[in-house]
Amino acid sequence: MALSCLHRSRTLARMRPIEFELERTIRAPIDQVFARLVDIDGHNDWMADTGSMLKHTRQTSPGKPGVGTTFVDETSQGTVPGEIVEMEAPHTLVYHWWDSSASGRLKFEGWPSYHLQPSGESETLVRHRGQLVSYGLWRLGAPIWRRMAVRERTITVDALKASFERDAGSAPG
Repeated sequence: MALSCLHRSRTLARMRPIEFELERTIRAPIDQVFARLVDIDGHNDWMADTGSMLKHTRQTSPGKPGVGTTFVDETSQGTVPGEIVEMEAPHTLVYHWWDSSASGRLKFEGWPSYHLQPSGESETLVRHRGQLVSYGLWRLGAPIWRRMAVRERTITVDALKASFERDAGSAPG
């Protein structure tokens, strides 16, 4: 009995998602930060030349971004589809992406989310949560996937912050 419980707890531990949170304060009003995050095609501008795995992203469904909007990320690891699964302007934005093998078996799923709060008159606190689940034999690489995910998401929030700093530096005044 005890061995069976131990086996089950080890199995559940391996299936737990990789989760982490990053925070940045951005010198821009919350509505501007939210608008930049939800503009899927706009990510190409502020993510360029950052060292990210992301090479190009594009919205694949028509219309203004909202829940159900789909996109495709072209990364150094291949093409990854995704969608917006939660959106409460200007405070919450949750993306969901997935990666499957050639046979259609799910390898990874991720839920990068952004939770925004005004901070002062013209600053925004960005809490970026990463959640990644790996499946099958891919679970064995969890420590590596965690490091890669934290690195990739750190690049993203730092690039977001830097894009507003560039804008402020180039504003006429």
